[in-house]
Amino acid sequence: MPAEWAPQSAVMLTWPHRGTDWSEVLAEVEPVFMAIAQAVLRFEHVLISCEDPQRVLQLQTTLDQYSADHSLPGRARVVAAPADDTWARDHGPLAVLSDQGQELLDFRFNAWGGKFPHEKDDVLNRLLSEQGCFGDTPFVPVEFVLEGGSVESDGAGTLLVTSECLLTPSRNPNFDRAGIEQLLSETLGVDRVLWLNHGYLAGDDTDSHIDTLARFCARDHICYVRCDDPEDEHYGALSAMEDELGQFRRADGSPYRLTPLPWPEPVFNSEGERLPATYANFLIINNAVLLPVYDVPQDEAAVAALARIFPEREIVPIPCRALVAQHGSLHCVTMQLPAGVVQL
Repeated sequence: MPAEWAPQSAVMLTWPHRGTDWSEVLAEVEPVFMAIAQAVLRFEHVLISCEDPQRVLQLQTTLDQYSADHSLPGRARVVAAPADDTWARDHGPLAVLSDQGQELLDFRFNAWGGKFPHEKDDVLNRLLSEQGCFGDTPFVPVEFVLEGGSVESDGAGTLLVTSECLLTPSRNPNFDRAGIEQLLSETLGVDRVLWLNHGYLAGDDTDSHIDTLARFCARDHICYVRCDDPEDEHYGALSAMEDELGQFRRADGSPYRLTPLPWPEPVFNSEGERLPATYANFLIINNAVLLPVYDVPQDEAAVAALARIFPEREIVPIPCRALVAQHGSLHCVTMQLPAGVVQL
């Protein structure tokens, strides 16, 4: 499984519509999706699926004009396809490299253990493949529940995961830790699995997806969320997670470089529920990093931190307060596709 910083052809988005939980706040959330799409077009293509056929035409026209007006390298392809929700990271395909070339693996999606409707999302990748969205890249179904946000690859055979997520019985009840490691080895080419047993974010529906907590920045470098406030409910679990990360070793036995990310002040919804705002939910694309920001004082420090981590990439802040209101952020609504998969 390639690392996220490997060359890409496109980023996949699943557009919100009135049949989703976004129905009452489309006016707030659609501009976030548009900002992500337009940012991606500056560097690569964007593949968008949308349930509303009329909106498909509008989006295609708008994004075509945007690319033309700004002479951008990226082009948009917008296709009609039904979806329950918008979390492309988790229902999108996972790319792997094999002796025969690239493949797209279509794992099962059950909405994080059956928490929400998911029947449309579970077949979305197949519908996109049938419409030629992935070119001639082989498309391989896998009878195992796995979300893209739950696995973080260094591109060299090491996977970073959380036990809270992958061992949740409502996903794959017949698999224990050893069985999961064997399946990940067979499907993703994994030699090593690093399991985090601590770390969570309040308001998270995913059972502690790794992409909200800790991310590979390079093969020898992990950035992670750190809470410095002993009065915060996250302090104990995230401190324990930090200790675990410090004990991890690379395949050659050397420790990882570790970089803590700023801790945003609490973000709440209108009911007073704390939301899982995290700067770890960034997206690496060709020559850039899209960073979620939340209109809090720590946003500026987060941009600076990512600039130090990725000095050769442009850091593009995307306001994501509207996204986090539905308990996810920027990385959660995107899925990168490797170079050669989408050709426009």
